[in-house]
Amino acid sequence: MVRPSDDLRDSIRNVPDFPKRGIIFRDITTLLKDKIAFQKTIEIFYDRFKSYEVDKIVSVESRGFIFGSALANRLCVGFIPVRKPNKLPSKTIREEYQLEYGKDALEIHMDAIQKGERILIVDDLLATGGTVQATCKLVEKLGGEIVGLAFLIELSFLKGRDNLKDYNVYSIIQYDNE
Repeated sequence: MVRPSDDLRDSIRNVPDFPKRGIIFRDITTLLKDKIAFQKTIEIFYDRFKSYEVDKIVSVESRGFIFGSALANRLCVGFIPVRKPNKLPSKTIREEYQLEYGKDALEIHMDAIQKGERILIVDDLLATGGTVQATCKLVEKLGGEIVGLAFLIELSFLKGRDNLKDYNVYSIIQYDNE
């Protein structure tokens, strides 16, 4: 049986040993330059979430912006960027999260979400789940109701979904090994 994601998987380039030896980098630029594959990706997301009554889409820089803004346009909803520290021009709130070696942080504008708004979080990749967990905390601090988490790619062998059990997680393509 051919799944809708099979040809999308074929449009993603695998780059061995990037950014370091032993890692296979899933390069989505080959999918993005293919107008049919890119459009199909957005349509798959749209079909999945069109009935969720989403008010806004939240995405994390930088590749999440690509899918999140295109889907926000397709759903006719607002788009909210979440960025690394000191990149947003107005008042923000911050959430720190743990990396494999050290910490990082994300920020969102304080006025980005109104209490009770229904939020879909969209990103290109789910690995360990740290980035999306921090994003969820930001949305919830502002009073948003998270209706789903959507990813183009899920590296299921890293078990990031296990850290997101309180949320409705959807991914188009899953990789079960490096």
